[in-house]
Amino acid sequence: MSHLLYGFHAVIARIRQDAQNVKEIYLDKMRQDRRAKELVSLAENRGVRVILLDHARLDGMTGHAPHQGVAAKTADEIRRVGLDEVLDRLSEPALLLVLDGIKDPHNLGACLRVADASGAHAVVVPKDRAVGITPTVSKVACGAAETVPFIAVTNLARTLRELKERKLWIIGADSEAKQDLFSAKLEGPVAWVMGGEQQGLRRLTKESCDELVRISMAGSVPSLNVSVASGICLFETRRQRAEKKRMPG
Repeated sequence: MSHLLYGFHAVIARIRQDAQNVKEIYLDKMRQDRRAKELVSLAENRGVRVILLDHARLDGMTGHAPHQGVAAKTADEIRRVGLDEVLDRLSEPALLLVLDGIKDPHNLGACLRVADASGAHAVVVPKDRAVGITPTVSKVACGAAETVPFIAVTNLARTLRELKERKLWIIGADSEAKQDLFSAKLEGPVAWVMGGEQQGLRRLTKESCDELVRISMAGSVPSLNVSVASGICLFETRRQRAEKKRMPG
């Protein structure tokens, strides 16, 4: 079964991650810029065939998505690791992002991007009632869909219980929580849990959390996009850990 990626970041990340997984690259023949030439050079060095096409042909292949003039056919999705495998190989406290029912591919792509930027070790999602990795997700993620372990689980509440057994502290982001984010202790192994676009955290998911915190809002908007909220929480965790390392003794 073949899959189609599009956009420079997604295609380049897949070549670097697993060039043997890439069957062919399709490039707009009008693209003669530095970025296109660098992609061709990378593909040639990794033994991946590049086919020049008309822009209209690329539009048809990608369903008129914003492909930036490049697409790639891959043999299948990149190999996905299991949650235990991710946790077993860590040499620092775990930092996970758990997404409870994100349905918008743009939101998932943006969450993967902030997970990569903040050094999160994996993104965990439920298999049902949530979006998976799609070409749109890969493009929005700008390569993070190929670098951040993406783990879809059958039962999210059970997975959270298993994470607790592995000594992770499960923290849910909830606008109605009493505790503020910046007063929470985030120095140990943490799994951040973010709710879906419409209903936020589901009841069972919320009950599975060890702690609920809110991001205090200074302006007039009632809430933040899930990717923005994820970035704030993940980077605050990194900040606290860096601060702890700087403390004497």
